[in-house]
Amino acid sequence: MPIFALNEEVIFPPVGLAEPSGVLAVGGDLSPERLVAAYRSGIFPWYSDGDPIIWWSPNPRFVLFPEEIYVSKTMRQVFRRDIFRITFDRNFRGVIEGCREPRKKERGTWITDEMLEAYMRLHEQGVAHSVEAWKDDVLAGGLYGLSMGACFFGESMFARAPNASKAAFITLVKRLIETGCMLIDCQVYTAHLESLGARHISREEYIDILRDGLKRETPSDLWRD
Repeated sequence: MPIFALNEEVIFPPVGLAEPSGVLAVGGDLSPERLVAAYRSGIFPWYSDGDPIIWWSPNPRFVLFPEEIYVSKTMRQVFRRDIFRITFDRNFRGVIEGCREPRKKERGTWITDEMLEAYMRLHEQGVAHSVEAWKDDVLAGGLYGLSMGACFFGESMFARAPNASKAAFITLVKRLIETGCMLIDCQVYTAHLESLGARHISREEYIDILRDGLKRETPSDLWRD
């Protein structure tokens, strides 16, 4: 895979470890080139502060097919009442910093300073993007991820007001449908995303769809308000 050809600082785990855990390798760096190569190979980094970089490719993979988005009655009411104003790429740093905030019953965050700066560089290069949900002109929630080909790779989302992240996500999915997006990578299971229609598929199916999606052109005007 191209990710491991960038330098020799990556250590492979014992044979078979990747099957039950999804761990493929440890080490390397978060350069834009390595990150892009990783996502294009179905791999993403996920680790804690103070630990080496760990590269993952879970099996099964948690994904959302855009046409399968589920909009509940509650969320339909949220949109009808115009509770949130949704924007694109207006405050990427604010969104990723929001995602860094410890969740309830959690002491820390997996979005380290190194991770934040790495994805800021990808944003500056037009690869990473954000969706913001504003309430009374205050950032109430949002999400960020990578856009390549006909695929969107979701990284994280946050909410400071009820339903803010869902409003941002649903709005993004509707726009992705218009551009012919084939797949939204949610990486690993969360009940929050399951409630929106995400489900598991095998790693093999994910890689097949990913390869097809990356052959398509990345939408250039997706992130314009």
